[in-house]
Amino acid sequence: MLLGTVLLWALNVTATRYLLTHGFRPLAYATIRYFAATSLFWAFTAQRERSFRIRLSDAKLVALAALLIFLNQLCFVSSIHLTTASTVGLVLGTTPVFVGLFALLARIERPTSTFWLAALLSFFGVGLIAGGGSGGVSSDVLGDLLAVCTAATWAAYSVAIAPLMRRYSPFRISALVLVLGWIPLALVAIPQLTEQSFREFHTLTWLALAYAIVGPLFLTNILWFTAIGRVGPSRASLFANLQPFFSVLFALVLLSEHLNRWEIAGGVAIAVGIVLERVWHHPAHAVPVE
Repeated sequence: MLLGTVLLWALNVTATRYLLTHGFRPLAYATIRYFAATSLFWAFTAQRERSFRIRLSDAKLVALAALLIFLNQLCFVSSIHLTTASTVGLVLGTTPVFVGLFALLARIERPTSTFWLAALLSFFGVGLIAGGGSGGVSSDVLGDLLAVCTAATWAAYSVAIAPLMRRYSPFRISALVLVLGWIPLALVAIPQLTEQSFREFHTLTWLALAYAIVGPLFLTNILWFTAIGRVGPSRASLFANLQPFFSVLFALVLLSEHLNRWEIAGGVAIAVGIVLERVWHHPAHAVPVE
């Protein structure tokens, strides 16, 4: 289940890039996808939980988590629209380091020299990736920065929901966050939704959209949280760290993308940072709502 979840997450980056380069507008895609996936997950959670009730005192934290998911989705689709799927996949490898940084800011953890070295290596790797285009600063630098923001907002979300996970089912929290995060996403996407055309979509486009809805948003939530209940969060997060590798692999094979030597060096630096971060700490990563 863990490996299947990671593969579904990783393929989502490639599927999204394909859809955004074959007729879908970024915000229209994100809104339609989230609406369909949220509907499926609400139906599943309603049958399983029988209630979506939370304490009034926890409402602010749920609202914050929803805001972070909204920002995460804006950054995610915009970054993939502006740069390559392989670049986004590499940069998403910085997520564990961002989780550690936000945990430090929230005074949940204390920094060590190993963690700071991991952070330095990871951000050095991002710099190599951003500067790797044509021997200078990448023309897709905005896409690179948005990819960094994607990792950062997801990490902040993971830290924000940690207290909620101790009081409620992860399915209940995910269902609430999905729908609350979708509302502002739908509002900002109205201009693109009105202009979105579906006439020239091919069969593969519709299949990719169906996958993006059912796989990385609906099915992964079920698989990930079920697996965590059986093997524990520390072991599960080891598998989550494989996502950047598979994301790049899918992009190279299915989209015929390529990496230059600077991007490869940046990916290696981020990978070393991940390993060092694992030595420092074993955080319980929540499922990416991509």
